Amino acid sequence: MARTTHRSTTGTKLYAVRDKSGQFKDIQTYKRAHGQDVKRTSKAEAEADAKAAAAEKPAKKAAKAAVKKAPAKKAAPKKAAKKAAKKK
Repeated sequence: MARTTHRSTTGTKLYAVRDKSGQFKDIQTYKRAHGQDVKRTSKAEAEADAKAAAAEKPAKKAAKAAVKKAPAKKAAPKKAAKKAAKKK
């Protein structure tokens, strides 16, 4: 759907869509047409988002696995030092 821009007599920017015979099929103000374009996601954008999400999942799983495998830090040496200091 190719759109061409025009100006109305009042100076408002317009988008016009023509059919195969060249007749105007649809005319909208640029403001309304652009607003609808921004609200909708194109097929290419949807595919790119899906690819990015699919690539992100393994990275998140690997990060979670690395966090789980890391050994927990022990605070026992501090407690032992405090107890030894109290006994003196």
